[in-house]
Amino acid sequence: MEKRKGDFNYRLWRYDGKPGELIPLLQSAQDHFGYIPLRAIKHISSITKIPESTIYGVITFYSQFRLSPMGKNVIKLCCGTACHVSGATMLSDTLQDELGIEVGGTTEDGLFSIFTVACLGCCSLAPVMMINDETYGKLTPASIRKTIRKIRREATKLQVNQQAEKTEQLEV
Repeated sequence: MEKRKGDFNYRLWRYDGKPGELIPLLQSAQDHFGYIPLRAIKHISSITKIPESTIYGVITFYSQFRLSPMGKNVIKLCCGTACHVSGATMLSDTLQDELGIEVGGTTEDGLFSIFTVACLGCCSLAPVMMINDETYGKLTPASIRKTIRKIRREATKLQVNQQAEKTEQLEV
């Protein structure tokens, strides 16, 4: 029952008009969808009678909320003191250039999202980033480009293999 209380539809069903319930509703929607799609904004608005523009304003005010899906590979670039003095700004520029997106964005193919964080707790590896659960340290612009390109190649290879499997299944 406790898990159910966090469910997006359950929260909407239980909505009773109390002030301060919008943030939990938005958090629940984001947990459910992975981001807050327009249809969730419209649905929340219709139930709560809060204008969509107000809901959108809350979403864009708080950095915890996202209006688009996260990439398959979430990059967290450390910008803490040790990383900053070791070139995190240059590495951020390199990532943005390599991926063609800004910090906080997601690539068109949905493969990468970039975020900066205050500290990853790996100061001895500075500068450092994490891609999903894997940590990369002692970074240089070249090592970042190499890592990103490797992940892209692996994703392309996986996609080709999956397509070949689908084709084989159709032929059988």
